Amino acid sequence: MERIALFPGSFDPFTKGHEDIVLRGLRLFDKVVIGIGNNATKKRYFPLDVMKEMIERTFAGQSKVIVVTYDDLTAHVARELGARFLLRGLRNTTDFEYENGISQVNRYLYEEIETVFLITSPSLAPISSSIIRDLHRYGQGIDNFLPYSLSELNKLNHEG
Repeated sequence: MERIALFPGSFDPFTKGHEDIVLRGLRLFDKVVIGIGNNATKKRYFPLDVMKEMIERTFAGQSKVIVVTYDDLTAHVARELGARFLLRGLRNTTDFEYENGISQVNRYLYEEIETVFLITSPSLAPISSSIIRDLHRYGQGIDNFLPYSLSELNKLNHEG
């Protein structure tokens, strides 16, 4: 049976920390599905379709990585995809407290799902999407935190 992991998140934006989790996850799983969740109650900073495109470009040539968007409960999406694992990165104990509760609910909704936590690589631990959004909002460079070109992202953002 193919080991499929769903790596869910808003990825607004997708960072080098996220990329690191995916690449390390590929050593554990046959396929990693990056699932960009659409939360109707939150306004995205970077458009969903643009972020999907940038993540797909980041993993172009990696046939074991698939990018999808969804507007449903993560456990339901995992079941539909045949994913028996959720892949999550932890930067600190605050992340663990938050993710632990979510993993319990996902297991309640989909008994066969296992959440696998990977500790963020130390050099990437300070990176968070919210910090990157704030830096960008106030005109600071963020290219060092992203696995793709910000100019390419901006170009796609203005085309859409």
